[in-house]
Amino acid sequence: MTLRIAVQMDPIESVNIAGDSSFALMLSAQARGHELFHYDVRTLAYDTNEGAAGKLTCWGAPITVQRVEGAHYVRGEYRLIDLVKDIDVVLMRQDPPFDLGYITATHLLERLEGQTLVVNDPASVRNAPEKVFVLDYARFMPPTFIARRIEDVKRFQAQMVDKGLPGDLVVKPLHGNGGKAIFRVPEDGSNLGALVEMFQNAWVEPFMVQPFLPGVAEGDKRIVLVDGEVAGAINRKPGEGEFRSNLAVGGSAEACTLSSTEEEICAAMGPELKARGLVFVGIDVIGGKWLTEINVTSPTGIVAIDKFNGTDTGARIWDAIEARHAAM
Repeated sequence: MTLRIAVQMDPIESVNIAGDSSFALMLSAQARGHELFHYDVRTLAYDTNEGAAGKLTCWGAPITVQRVEGAHYVRGEYRLIDLVKDIDVVLMRQDPPFDLGYITATHLLERLEGQTLVVNDPASVRNAPEKVFVLDYARFMPPTFIARRIEDVKRFQAQMVDKGLPGDLVVKPLHGNGGKAIFRVPEDGSNLGALVEMFQNAWVEPFMVQPFLPGVAEGDKRIVLVDGEVAGAINRKPGEGEFRSNLAVGGSAEACTLSSTEEEICAAMGPELKARGLVFVGIDVIGGKWLTEINVTSPTGIVAIDKFNGTDTGARIWDAIEARHAAM
């Protein structure tokens, strides 16, 4: 089976070819003989003059990729691409922020349903933002609070202390990514007011607050699930002077296995991920038991997982995509 694949992602020029999961997926697709196209989400256009169903297009170009630093792609001529007639699969891989632009793109791509396969399913991505969808599995989460008022946050902090939990808090944007704008608040709350002001000015949505988990010093595990099944995991450890373990902010990766609680978490959510069309998902677990995020927009980690485990997660993802396309 040869598929025509349109990859909706950030500029190909700036990807880190050594560790970027989107680039790894492109290499894997190309090795199977699939035809690749690259386009920027901002070029999506929908035209109602093209019949009752309308027509969704993008401005894209054919592309070939190779793992050669400084010469990692060759791009053909840009042209208008019909995402139904010219494309079999859209791989939605641009990074958040999960803002109105991102949400609008999912609405447009949803119109391809039944004609062109979109991975991950755009309606499910829209309805399952990382730090909101995870609330469906609150039984596996640390105590979590979502609010905007500083008085509410202070009340939550007092509750944590009363329960004998750490008084230090972690505050993070509800729709952030890559470890950006995550702050630690000491128990005395000395920087809480300034942080709340910053969050209120920078984002219209509430922010997320959780107790600081000392176990994060030992790492934050990224577990990748493909069509609801565990494909592999890595443990991400914070860099020097950091508490964030994201690889994008200097964390390092190491091999790991899953705890019994992590296996339970994956088993609990696996069927739901598959049913929602969330083919490639990365979940984050601290201390072997605390679920913190379910990443569905542009999950990462497969290059490091394959390096440590000798696996081919990209091939596994394409097996799942090809099976879904064949079943359309």
